[in-house]
Amino acid sequence: MVSSLPQLFSFSVAPKPFLKWAGGKTQLIKQISQFLPERLNNGSIKKYVEPFIGGGAIFFWLASNYSIKELFLSDVNADLILAYKTIQLNVDDLIKLLLDIENKYLSLNQDQRSEYFYQTREDFNNRRYHINFAKYSSEWVERTAQIIFLNKTCFNGLFRVNSKGDFNVPVGRYKKPSLCNPENLKSVAKILQRTEIVQGDFSKCESFIDHNTFVYFDPPYRPISNTSNFTSYSDQTFDDSEQLRLCTFIKKLHQKGGLLLLSNSDPKNHNIEDDYFEKLYVDYRIERVKASRNINSNSAKRNSINELLIMNY
Repeated sequence: MVSSLPQLFSFSVAPKPFLKWAGGKTQLIKQISQFLPERLNNGSIKKYVEPFIGGGAIFFWLASNYSIKELFLSDVNADLILAYKTIQLNVDDLIKLLLDIENKYLSLNQDQRSEYFYQTREDFNNRRYHINFAKYSSEWVERTAQIIFLNKTCFNGLFRVNSKGDFNVPVGRYKKPSLCNPENLKSVAKILQRTEIVQGDFSKCESFIDHNTFVYFDPPYRPISNTSNFTSYSDQTFDDSEQLRLCTFIKKLHQKGGLLLLSNSDPKNHNIEDDYFEKLYVDYRIERVKASRNINSNSAKRNSINELLIMNY
């Protein structure tokens, strides 16, 4: 159910993720919406927090459909946060640059596109050592344009880095990739201009949260098999020790009165006896939703699987 309360934002087009994101929640919005706190509908939720922002599908949907006064997003990935902040601060220059890149790229043949992609990827990785992630500059616009370009033209639209933090996804083959949607970027910017954006791990949000806060956690998923852990969104791993640390943090926020929702993979997809999350979140409500896995390199293995929704309400 979408709130009937007056909205804080109005848009020419509804904002959607500006990046493709493995594990993104666009396809699950309808299912997840059935498990949202009832207090969203009466306006008593004043704050919304998303500490693993990724593509931001749930964030943009909630912020544009519910009357929530304060918004907070964060992520450990410094480049991702730089992109969100750039759109927040200077979406117009970003749109101009992206349109220039799009026009140039679409004029190239396939071999030239491949060369352009790898040159951009190399430049993107090299610049990481010289850019100031803490202070806005025109370099942020250039880097954000590179992030969006690489994301929209790489294989399967992944954002994956190696242990050194270098983007390492190969080029994809698309006839006419859309690199820039000006109307969507302007809608995204309208929301972000009223959002606190922080680079760091999930614990950064603690001081923001109180009993009038709804928090959605969408961490890197626990691998459902020994071969499924194929991506990393930063140079930091999110293993079982991190899952445990997140659980401890969620219990702390529960004590503060926050309403909490967590997504994760369902280990029972691979092993019906694996009750890892049932044990970890024994005192919480756990529901299962169906999701399509679209990022497996083997098309025969792109099928429907269960994902978990874990709630303290």
